[in-house]
Amino acid sequence: MELRQLNTFRTVASTLNFTRAAEVLSYVPSNVTMQIKALEDELGVRLFDRLGKQLVLTTAGKRFLTDVQGVLNKLDEARSAVHDNENLSGTLTISANEVICAYRLPAVFQLFRSQHPGVRLIFRSVPNQELKQTLFEGTADVVFMLDEPIRSTGLAVEPLLEETFRLFAAPDHHLAKLTVLQLEDFHGEVFLTNEKGCPYRTMFDRAFEKGGIDSITYLEFQSAEAIKQCAISGIGIAFLPEIVAEAEVARGELVALPWQIPDLHVYTQMLWHKDKWLSPIMLPFIEAAREVLAIEEENKTV
Repeated sequence: MELRQLNTFRTVASTLNFTRAAEVLSYVPSNVTMQIKALEDELGVRLFDRLGKQLVLTTAGKRFLTDVQGVLNKLDEARSAVHDNENLSGTLTISANEVICAYRLPAVFQLFRSQHPGVRLIFRSVPNQELKQTLFEGTADVVFMLDEPIRSTGLAVEPLLEETFRLFAAPDHHLAKLTVLQLEDFHGEVFLTNEKGCPYRTMFDRAFEKGGIDSITYLEFQSAEAIKQCAISGIGIAFLPEIVAEAEVARGELVALPWQIPDLHVYTQMLWHKDKWLSPIMLPFIEAAREVLAIEEENKTV
């Protein structure tokens, strides 16, 4: 079993596509296929199932991935330990949901890359409700979540900035013409929201249940971008973090309705496993995130 085979396996497991993995690794696809087959032969199990054109990890493959991730991370940490901070190298895996990825992390990645260009950053977009598990499974080093303040005995949690959520509608929506809204004004309206299970969707539902409002319709989406575009088209009222719709509000494509959900406190939070060694590449990433998001928090209050 060779390190290059383990690295190839991890890349295929991440992309779930032999051709894409070959492009990432600068191999020909047949080389990737041969390495995976050699691993499967040596282990005596199938690591992937080929379901038509879809590639999926088997149960054995998922268990093996956890161990491989740990081995390769330890190797990266060992490599980093023998370099000074000016020449850090290794791999750091970051996970977050779509909103944080698109609107909060680019500036963090840019700062970190400018300081440590030798570190390879891998980003995986993961639904909010699955992010903690990636830390326990060892498939992510640091994750970012949008949620109420998180308490955990096994994870280190650091709130970075509070996110404001608003209701947005197209400028010609009949509620957009009102300067004051009451909860009962939303009777019969169509709301564009995330699917049930998302933490801030749960808070949204809780607010309306407390107010006794049940004659509303939900259209559920997995994507904040889809919610936003449907609101622009006049399909309904979007429930989104304020930062997601800033550009559209500035262009006059959406307006923020004059109503806020009471007692809604959602934060962008950074998490890592409490037992994980804060390696020479992980510490400066955490510091970069703190620095960038502290500036964004200050800008919100200006």
